[in-house]
Amino acid sequence: MSIKTDGPAGDTGLAIRAIPPLPDVMLEPLVRTALLEDLGRAGDITTDAIVPPQARAQARLVARQEGVLAGLDLARLAFRLVDPAIEFDARLRDGAQLVPGGEIAVLHGPARGLLTAERIALNFLCHLSGVATATASIARAIRPWRCRVTCTRKTMPGLRAVQKYAVRVGGGSNHRHGLDDAVLIKDNHIAIAGGVACAVERARAAIGHLVKIEVEVDTLAQLDEALALGVDVVLLDNMDTDTLREAVRRVDGRAVTEASGRITPETAPAVAATGVDLMAVGWLTHSARVLDIGLDT
Repeated sequence: MSIKTDGPAGDTGLAIRAIPPLPDVMLEPLVRTALLEDLGRAGDITTDAIVPPQARAQARLVARQEGVLAGLDLARLAFRLVDPAIEFDARLRDGAQLVPGGEIAVLHGPARGLLTAERIALNFLCHLSGVATATASIARAIRPWRCRVTCTRKTMPGLRAVQKYAVRVGGGSNHRHGLDDAVLIKDNHIAIAGGVACAVERARAAIGHLVKIEVEVDTLAQLDEALALGVDVVLLDNMDTDTLREAVRRVDGRAVTEASGRITPETAPAVAATGVDLMAVGWLTHSARVLDIGLDT
């Protein structure tokens, strides 16, 4: 058996591996829910009143600004679910670098379906491309260092899988996907448990041997305590760069180091230069600006 692999779809200025697309079976429920919300109780009464049922049209998805494409399969599904007769010819794929005026896909088919599905398709495409573009801005800023940018659980309800996918497309990596795939002991856990040691001991006694333990620390004293307990990852929360650098020195490879706290493309290089392995950036998913993409008919 021979296997052919393709490289990234576009040049984002980063060494980004090709990201496997999410299967339609995962995406379709999201798109179907969004369409049902938009169609309401009577469907698209504007389009149905104005556009004859036999009318056909051609449309183009076009980038209005620079960025990284993500979410194309959700856009395709939006049109297909509204009218399977719509032909969706993708000219790019997720991960492509977009330029203003660049053609993303060409669509042919019933005009009613094209207009009815337009907004939902663009909602997904603009939002996820915005997430990918924001991630790429951080990944590009820290390119000279071995540090990686990662997202958090600060995702929009129902969109976690696709938002985290967009982060991967933009050159980032994913933190845990939910509460069930890793232990992250935060300050409130520590306060209620009565200390770092007690929290770690309880967690270790309850989890399986493949589950890693991460502890959030605010001070170097807490860091020393966590390291003595042999945790897998330390989350260095809201530390200045001098403290981060000292924290990395103390860890000395005994645990994965992760910095967090108000990291932007402007501040990311200084954080990466401290030697941390990861930087967690929550706004990539909860506050990234949408990328301007339009449907031209």
